[in-house]
Amino acid sequence: MASAVKPRLVALEESRRFMVECFLKSKTPESHAKQMADLLVEADYRGHFSHGMNRLEMYINDLHKNACSGAAEPTILKETPATAWVDGNNGLGAVVGNFCMDLAIKKAKEVGVGWVCAKRSNHYGIAGWYTLRAMKAGCVGMSMTNTSPLASPTRSKEAALGTNPLSVGAPAENGDGFVLDMATTAVAVGKVRSL
Repeated sequence: MASAVKPRLVALEESRRFMVECFLKSKTPESHAKQMADLLVEADYRGHFSHGMNRLEMYINDLHKNACSGAAEPTILKETPATAWVDGNNGLGAVVGNFCMDLAIKKAKEVGVGWVCAKRSNHYGIAGWYTLRAMKAGCVGMSMTNTSPLASPTRSKEAALGTNPLSVGAPAENGDGFVLDMATTAVAVGKVRSL
């Protein structure tokens, strides 16, 4: 009979170092590896264990199966002073998401609002990661994505709706802020899978 593995506490920096190393060994550039590790560490740190280190294996497997490209750089397809449409070039979700949020923040600082949409991206982790970036820049942030059909509508025989995560974040005085980070289904699929 197998014995249960006891959870162990690992220092944040050691966790981050390990994840960066895993991405580097999967032929991901260092800057992209660090972005992915930062996202996963933050998810665990904020209590979203289903989207933290638990997701590392999924991302690494996707890289090894060429389901996504660890080296892909997002490109801007179309742009106005307040908006942009980005091609993620099948890159890692955090790389594409960070690029888009940073561009939205830049536009918001220049003209008052920034709205950026992306295509051809991959799993981007917790939506709140991106709104936290906006908050740190003194902006209200929104982030959302779609997913493949994973949930069944009432009385449906098959899945037809995605979990379609969304987040809204707003900074407040004295370092306070508000962050909503949720799936639009009763529960995030990652939380069910982590049980």
